[in-house]
Amino acid sequence: MRAAGKIVAGALGLAKEIADNGITTDYINTEIEKYIVVQGGVPIFKGYRGFPKSICTSINEEVVHGIPGERKLCEGDILSIDVGVGYKKYVADAALTIPIGEITPDAKKLLDVCEKSLYMAISAIKSYEKLSLISRTIQNYVEENGFSVVRNYTGHGIGRCMHEDPQVPNFLSKALLDADEILMPGITLAIEPMICMGKYDTEVLNNNWTVVTKDRELSAHFEHTIVVTENGADILTI
Repeated sequence: MRAAGKIVAGALGLAKEIADNGITTDYINTEIEKYIVVQGGVPIFKGYRGFPKSICTSINEEVVHGIPGERKLCEGDILSIDVGVGYKKYVADAALTIPIGEITPDAKKLLDVCEKSLYMAISAIKSYEKLSLISRTIQNYVEENGFSVVRNYTGHGIGRCMHEDPQVPNFLSKALLDADEILMPGITLAIEPMICMGKYDTEVLNNNWTVVTKDRELSAHFEHTIVVTENGADILTI
Protein backbone atom coordinates (compact mmCIF):
# COMPACT_ATOMS: atom_id res chain seq x y z
CA MET A 1 0.00 0.00 0.00
CA ARG A 2 2.88 2.36 0.67
CA ALA A 3 4.22 1.71 -2.85
CA ALA A 4 0.75 2.37 -4.30
CA GLY A 5 0.57 5.51 -2.16
CA LYS A 6 3.83 6.85 -3.56
CA ILE A 7 2.43 6.53 -7.08
CA VAL A 8 -0.74 8.36 -5.98
CA ALA A 9 1.36 11.13 -4.44
CA GLY A 10 3.40 11.46 -7.63
CA ALA A 11 0.25 11.60 -9.73
CA LEU A 12 -1.21 14.40 -7.59
CA GLY A 13 2.10 16.24 -7.78
CA LEU A 14 1.91 16.02 -11.57
CA ALA A 15 -1.67 17.31 -11.46
CA LYS A 16 -0.54 20.39 -9.52
CA GLU A 17 2.10 21.06 -12.19
CA ILE A 18 -0.18 20.81 -15.22
CA ALA A 19 -3.55 22.09 -13.97
CA ASP A 20 -3.74 25.62 -15.34
CA ASN A 21 -5.95 28.12 -17.09
CA GLY A 22 -7.03 26.73 -20.50
CA ILE A 23 -6.12 23.10 -19.77
CA THR A 24 -8.87 20.49 -20.14
CA THR A 25 -9.61 17.99 -17.41
CA ASP A 26 -9.35 15.22 -20.02
CA TYR A 27 -5.73 16.24 -20.70
CA ILE A 28 -4.98 15.97 -16.99
CA ASN A 29 -6.64 12.54 -16.93
CA THR A 30 -4.55 11.33 -19.88
CA GLU A 31 -1.25 12.55 -18.41
CA ILE A 32 -1.95 11.07 -14.98
CA GLU A 33 -3.02 7.73 -16.47
CA LYS A 34 0.27 7.59 -18.41
CA TYR A 35 2.22 8.39 -15.25
CA ILE A 36 0.48 5.69 -13.20
CA VAL A 37 1.09 3.01 -15.85
CA VAL A 38 4.76 3.96 -16.30
CA GLN A 39 5.22 3.63 -12.53
CA GLY A 40 3.86 0.08 -12.68
CA GLY A 41 0.49 0.92 -11.17
CA VAL A 42 -3.10 0.43 -12.25
CA PRO A 43 -5.51 3.42 -12.46
CA ILE A 44 -8.06 1.73 -10.23
CA PHE A 45 -10.93 4.17 -10.89
CA LYS A 46 -11.09 3.30 -14.59
CA GLY A 47 -14.05 0.97 -15.00
CA TYR A 48 -14.73 0.91 -11.26
CA ARG A 49 -18.51 0.47 -10.99
CA GLY A 50 -18.59 1.73 -14.57
CA PHE A 51 -16.64 4.98 -14.06
CA PRO A 52 -15.24 5.93 -17.50
CA LYS A 53 -11.97 7.68 -16.64
CA SER A 54 -8.80 7.14 -14.57
CA ILE A 55 -9.21 10.07 -12.16
CA CYS A 56 -12.04 12.23 -10.81
CA THR A 57 -11.94 15.95 -11.64
CA SER A 58 -14.50 18.10 -9.81
CA ILE A 59 -14.66 21.83 -10.50
CA ASN A 60 -16.07 24.55 -8.22
CA GLU A 61 -19.53 23.40 -7.02
CA GLU A 62 -18.72 19.79 -8.00
CA VAL A 63 -17.99 17.88 -4.80
CA VAL A 64 -16.69 14.49 -6.00
CA HIS A 65 -16.83 12.01 -8.91
CA GLY A 66 -16.52 14.61 -11.67
CA ILE A 67 -15.75 12.99 -15.04
CA PRO A 68 -12.79 14.42 -16.99
CA GLY A 69 -13.81 15.92 -20.32
CA GLU A 70 -13.32 18.79 -22.73
CA ARG A 71 -14.15 21.53 -20.22
CA LYS A 72 -11.24 23.95 -19.92
CA LEU A 73 -10.12 25.25 -16.55
CA CYS A 74 -10.48 28.99 -16.02
CA GLU A 75 -8.69 31.53 -13.82
CA GLY A 76 -10.35 31.51 -10.40
CA ASP A 77 -11.63 27.91 -10.58
CA ILE A 78 -10.92 25.38 -7.87
CA LEU A 79 -10.26 21.83 -9.09
CA SER A 80 -10.57 18.76 -6.89
CA ILE A 81 -8.59 15.78 -8.20
CA ASP A 82 -9.04 12.28 -6.74
CA VAL A 83 -6.62 9.49 -7.68
CA GLY A 84 -6.67 5.79 -6.82
CA VAL A 85 -3.87 3.37 -7.70
CA GLY A 86 -3.60 -0.40 -7.53
CA TYR A 87 -0.16 -1.92 -7.05
CA LYS A 88 0.54 -5.63 -6.49
CA LYS A 89 -3.07 -6.24 -5.44
CA TYR A 90 -3.20 -3.36 -2.93
CA VAL A 91 -4.80 0.05 -3.29
CA ALA A 92 -4.15 3.63 -2.14
CA ASP A 93 -6.33 6.70 -2.65
CA ALA A 94 -5.84 10.44 -2.14
CA ALA A 95 -7.24 13.78 -3.29
CA LEU A 96 -6.56 17.50 -3.18
CA THR A 97 -8.15 20.73 -4.37
CA ILE A 98 -6.01 22.95 -6.58
CA PRO A 99 -6.53 26.71 -7.10
CA ILE A 100 -6.37 27.74 -10.75
CA GLY A 101 -4.50 31.04 -10.80
CA GLU A 102 -5.80 33.67 -8.40
CA ILE A 103 -8.85 32.62 -6.42
CA THR A 104 -11.04 34.63 -4.06
CA PRO A 105 -10.10 34.98 -0.37
CA ASP A 106 -13.22 33.00 0.56
CA ALA A 107 -12.26 30.16 -1.77
CA LYS A 108 -8.72 30.15 -0.40
CA LYS A 109 -10.07 29.90 3.14
CA LEU A 110 -12.31 27.00 2.06
CA LEU A 111 -9.28 25.10 0.71
CA ASP A 112 -7.14 25.92 3.75
CA VAL A 113 -9.80 24.79 6.23
CA CYS A 114 -10.51 21.57 4.35
CA GLU A 115 -6.84 20.61 4.13
CA LYS A 116 -6.14 21.55 7.75
CA SER A 117 -9.15 19.54 8.96
CA LEU A 118 -7.65 16.46 7.28
CA TYR A 119 -4.27 16.91 8.94
CA MET A 120 -5.85 17.69 12.30
CA ALA A 121 -7.80 14.43 12.12
CA ILE A 122 -4.68 12.48 11.15
CA SER A 123 -2.76 14.05 14.04
CA ALA A 124 -5.53 13.15 16.49
CA ILE A 125 -5.56 9.45 15.58
CA LYS A 126 -4.30 7.04 18.21
CA SER A 127 -4.54 3.27 18.30
CA TYR A 128 -7.41 2.00 20.46
CA GLU A 129 -9.19 5.36 20.13
CA LYS A 130 -12.69 5.46 18.66
CA LEU A 131 -13.39 6.09 15.00
CA SER A 132 -15.66 8.99 15.94
CA LEU A 133 -12.59 10.97 17.01
CA ILE A 134 -11.82 11.48 13.30
CA SER A 135 -15.38 12.61 12.55
CA ARG A 136 -15.56 14.93 15.55
CA THR A 137 -12.21 16.58 14.80
CA ILE A 138 -13.11 17.34 11.18
CA GLN A 139 -16.66 18.52 11.83
CA ASN A 140 -15.75 20.76 14.75
CA TYR A 141 -12.95 22.55 12.92
CA VAL A 142 -14.89 22.97 9.66
CA GLU A 143 -18.03 24.31 11.33
CA GLU A 144 -16.07 26.61 13.64
CA ASN A 145 -14.78 28.25 10.46
CA GLY A 146 -18.24 28.77 8.99
CA PHE A 147 -18.33 25.95 6.45
CA SER A 148 -20.43 22.78 6.25
CA VAL A 149 -19.51 19.09 6.02
CA VAL A 150 -21.01 16.90 3.29
CA ARG A 151 -23.25 14.19 4.75
CA ASN A 152 -23.94 11.89 1.80
CA TYR A 153 -20.32 10.83 1.16
CA THR A 154 -17.66 9.65 3.58
CA GLY A 155 -14.17 8.27 3.88
CA HIS A 156 -13.69 4.52 4.02
CA GLY A 157 -11.53 1.58 4.82
CA ILE A 158 -9.11 0.61 2.05
CA GLY A 159 -6.65 -2.20 1.39
CA ARG A 160 -7.05 -4.92 -1.20
CA CYS A 161 -10.19 -3.13 -2.43
CA MET A 162 -10.94 0.55 -2.97
CA HIS A 163 -13.87 0.63 -0.56
CA GLU A 164 -13.79 -1.53 2.56
CA ASP A 165 -15.29 -1.28 6.01
CA PRO A 166 -15.49 0.84 8.04
CA GLN A 167 -17.09 3.99 6.68
CA VAL A 168 -15.27 7.08 7.97
CA PRO A 169 -17.81 9.94 8.22
CA ASN A 170 -16.61 13.53 8.49
CA PHE A 171 -19.44 14.31 10.90
CA LEU A 172 -20.98 12.84 14.04
CA SER A 173 -24.29 10.97 13.92
CA LYS A 174 -26.26 8.78 16.28
CA ALA A 175 -25.61 5.79 14.00
CA LEU A 176 -21.86 6.35 14.20
CA LEU A 177 -21.83 6.80 17.95
CA ASP A 178 -24.04 3.74 18.49
CA ALA A 179 -21.65 1.53 16.50
CA ASP A 180 -18.37 3.32 17.17
CA GLU A 181 -15.39 1.21 16.12
CA ILE A 182 -12.01 0.99 17.81
CA LEU A 183 -8.98 1.96 15.73
CA MET A 184 -6.75 -1.10 16.04
CA PRO A 185 -3.10 -0.98 14.97
CA GLY A 186 -2.77 -1.94 11.31
CA ILE A 187 -6.14 -0.68 10.10
CA THR A 188 -5.86 1.34 6.88
CA LEU A 189 -8.28 4.16 6.15
CA ALA A 190 -8.92 6.76 3.46
CA ILE A 191 -9.82 9.92 5.36
CA GLU A 192 -11.40 12.55 3.10
CA PRO A 193 -13.17 15.67 4.31
CA MET A 194 -15.52 17.14 1.70
CA ILE A 195 -16.73 20.57 2.75
CA CYS A 196 -18.93 23.31 1.32
CA MET A 197 -19.04 27.10 1.27
CA GLY A 198 -22.82 26.97 1.69
CA LYS A 199 -25.16 24.17 2.79
CA TYR A 200 -24.07 20.54 2.79
CA ASP A 201 -26.95 19.23 0.64
CA THR A 202 -25.86 17.54 -2.59
CA GLU A 203 -27.34 16.06 -5.73
CA VAL A 204 -26.07 13.94 -8.63
CA LEU A 205 -26.04 15.29 -12.19
CA ASN A 206 -27.64 13.50 -15.14
CA ASN A 207 -24.40 11.67 -15.96
CA ASN A 208 -25.12 9.62 -12.79
CA TRP A 209 -21.65 10.37 -11.39
CA THR A 210 -20.88 14.03 -10.72
CA VAL A 211 -21.97 15.15 -7.25
CA VAL A 212 -22.68 18.88 -6.88
CA THR A 213 -23.82 21.14 -4.07
CA LYS A 214 -27.55 21.82 -4.34
CA ASP A 215 -27.01 25.53 -3.79
CA ARG A 216 -24.12 25.51 -6.30
CA GLU A 217 -21.72 27.00 -3.76
CA LEU A 218 -18.06 25.95 -3.87
CA SER A 219 -16.84 22.66 -2.43
CA ALA A 220 -13.35 21.38 -1.53
CA HIS A 221 -11.96 17.86 -1.03
CA PHE A 222 -8.71 16.59 0.49
CA GLU A 223 -7.80 12.98 1.20
CA HIS A 224 -4.98 10.71 2.39
CA THR A 225 -4.68 6.97 2.89
CA ILE A 226 -3.28 6.27 6.37
CA VAL A 227 -2.38 3.29 8.53
CA VAL A 228 -3.03 3.35 12.27
CA THR A 229 0.07 2.38 14.27
CA GLU A 230 0.90 2.10 17.96
CA ASN A 231 2.33 5.62 17.70
CA GLY A 232 -0.47 7.35 15.82
CA ALA A 233 -1.18 7.50 12.10
CA ASP A 234 1.29 7.07 9.24
CA ILE A 235 0.36 8.71 5.91
CA LEU A 236 0.86 6.31 2.99
CA THR A 237 0.10 8.75 0.16
CA ILE A 238 3.08 11.09 0.44
